[in-house]
Amino acid sequence: MSRIPKGFPPNFMWGGAVAANQCEGAYDQDGKGLCLADINEFRDDIDITKKYNDEVSTTYITEALASTERIFPKRWGIDFYHTYKEDLKLLAELGLKTFRTSINWARIFPNGDDKEPNEKGLQFYDNLFDEIIQNGMEPMITVSHYEMPLNLTRKYCGWYSRELISFFEKYCQTVFDRYAGKVKYWILVNQINLIGHESFNHLGVAEDKVQDLKSAKYQAVHHEMVACAKASKYAHEHYPDMQIGMMLCGGPDYAATCRPEDQLAALKHNQMEYFYSDVLLRGSYPGYAFRFFEDHDIHVQFEKQDMEDLKNTCDFFSFSYYYTRVVSKDSYENGNTSERNKELPANPWGWSIDPIGLRILLNEFYDRYQKPIFVTENGVGYYDKPEDGKIHDPYRVEYYRSHIEQMKEAIKDGVDLRGYYAWGPIDIVSCSSSEMSKRYGFIYVDIDDYGKGSGKRIRKDSFDWYKKVIATNGENLD
Repeated sequence: MSRIPKGFPPNFMWGGAVAANQCEGAYDQDGKGLCLADINEFRDDIDITKKYNDEVSTTYITEALASTERIFPKRWGIDFYHTYKEDLKLLAELGLKTFRTSINWARIFPNGDDKEPNEKGLQFYDNLFDEIIQNGMEPMITVSHYEMPLNLTRKYCGWYSRELISFFEKYCQTVFDRYAGKVKYWILVNQINLIGHESFNHLGVAEDKVQDLKSAKYQAVHHEMVACAKASKYAHEHYPDMQIGMMLCGGPDYAATCRPEDQLAALKHNQMEYFYSDVLLRGSYPGYAFRFFEDHDIHVQFEKQDMEDLKNTCDFFSFSYYYTRVVSKDSYENGNTSERNKELPANPWGWSIDPIGLRILLNEFYDRYQKPIFVTENGVGYYDKPEDGKIHDPYRVEYYRSHIEQMKEAIKDGVDLRGYYAWGPIDIVSCSSSEMSKRYGFIYVDIDDYGKGSGKRIRKDSFDWYKKVIATNGENLD
């Protein structure tokens, strides 16, 4: 008797994902404080393959806040704060079973260390989650997605300061208590392993406030993981049905050659990408991490209680998947970095396209953790050009088709894959480059890199295709 699944399970969660900081806008309305993403700048004088959020100094922060000429697109996003009802109707028409977004931390605690939460911020998410549910979608909510209150960087030192553990714990308790009857699935931190690129956006550590930035990042993420474990404990004790997840930015990164030295380098590199999920799903620090710290002169301070707290693990594993890279002995020894895989095609931003890599990673993660898995981001950015009011995007259809085919193969391999979230189902401001012209959505939004445009929403050709995929539970990919 065959035990191989024939396709996606009947209750598979077909979804789409966005982040509050990339879509909501309204950065200074209804009591919201400034968050880290509000100072992500768009620049049109940088090669698109080199656009990403770099390290940030206190000088940069001061100058960004004072500027009236520089462009910070995440402050206006696509105005989802005011258009969410209409946008969610479109996503319901698409057929989404589930919708992932984040809570902007600075809407709830504008300064991060406030004694009381901002009621107007809490009410906005009450209204948003109600609307998601009324449109037939299960909400999956990220607690921290590059929206740390900027004050926690300026007054403290981001996650490097141990005080943030209690601030985050209070924030989690507030939103868990408020939305327990509406939100079952939670991701605590978006792509927690991103401490190389997106480092400041993630950890909020200004580079000139610490002496050893490399050690400071690992100290910061240690505090963050302890806070996540404490939040998981609270959720499990108070809301047994609540599902708490952790999330990585997925690879995998391949060895550059068959040489044993490159194979070992890739192993070591990938271990330190999986380090965060090993801690948050297994409940302790792995030995290879201590070896890595010693070999790279990294110093992390632990308190005795931390190791007890970390035993409170998450319920499910999730990851984003965009591209794969390669690792050699030289790249590993040069800062544990990876390189573009020139054997693979890429989008204009240099992100390689590797559908089989998704199947590999799904198998690897399920073998490693034996936990339910959600692919909580997958997509590709391209330039889209309207023609007679329509957007023809066969390149996007092909990208999704090839990746969904590999997910189906992974399910046949025995992987317990529960859901898939296309990033993002509607055009939003790019995370890494703060531009609108890098478009991911099935729905076009008429706003340019400078915030100009009608804001009109237009269904792309891929909209009808993904709608058909969902309606047939992944069977019809033509």
